[in-house]
Amino acid sequence: MAARDRLTLGAGTTLAAVAAHREIVTHYPALATAAGLVSSPQLRNMGTLGGNVCVDTRCNYYNQSFEWRRAIGFCMKKDGDVCLVAPGSPRCWAVSSSDTAPALVSLGAAVRLVGGGGERTVPLAALYHDDGIEYLAKRRDEIVTDILLPPVDGWRSAYLKLRRRGSFDFPVLGVAVAARLEGAVVRDARIVLGAVASRPRLAEKAAAALVGRRLTPELIAAVAELAAGPSKPLDNTDFTHPYRKKVTRVFVARALRALGGLGDAGRAVEAIA
Repeated sequence: MAARDRLTLGAGTTLAAVAAHREIVTHYPALATAAGLVSSPQLRNMGTLGGNVCVDTRCNYYNQSFEWRRAIGFCMKKDGDVCLVAPGSPRCWAVSSSDTAPALVSLGAAVRLVGGGGERTVPLAALYHDDGIEYLAKRRDEIVTDILLPPVDGWRSAYLKLRRRGSFDFPVLGVAVAARLEGAVVRDARIVLGAVASRPRLAEKAAAALVGRRLTPELIAAVAELAAGPSKPLDNTDFTHPYRKKVTRVFVARALRALGGLGDAGRAVEAIA
């Protein structure tokens, strides 16, 4: 695969195949890492890239047994009319739980949708609404058939995931960072946060602060602080939300250091018992 070639992945490609594919590991490491951190080996051997891109949002008040939910009063996402995370809000705040979506958005991927009205291709970032119930922007008769990755063309990428256990768990924070470098200078960048909103959230000001500059420890620290701004987790998943916001800074800094050759990003997954 040449650096200027586009890569098309069928939505039915298993996550295990994505994680192990040599070209993806070499040219799109954030995606390979993210796919390899989804759930467990058994589920990665069966689960698909398209399935993870479209996976449902999650919340502590929703992902429980029927008896548990009935005991506290049903939430807006299922059988109720109030969001128990933010009772005064008119919308559901369940969080995006995909590992691959933040990585793909950071890489500038697009998605091909096919339905009764024909076929269309949209940026993957446009596939999502920031709403815990209506979180997908595709029409109900449309299915995802392909994920389209742009040419590598100087881009480097990394993905880090926060979860309690070293396997199986959904992300309670995902950080995907991609940067296009010319020599030591950043020419373009994307920083995408997962599991802090109902859709993958772009840290646009943080990414913009990288452009035209060299990756130095001082710049990385400043950008990590900027990236924590749009990281606004709520108390609706594992770990406290202040901790998840704090780890946003840590993960963004680790990823940028790795992309700039200033140190290892550390383990791709931070498992805390």
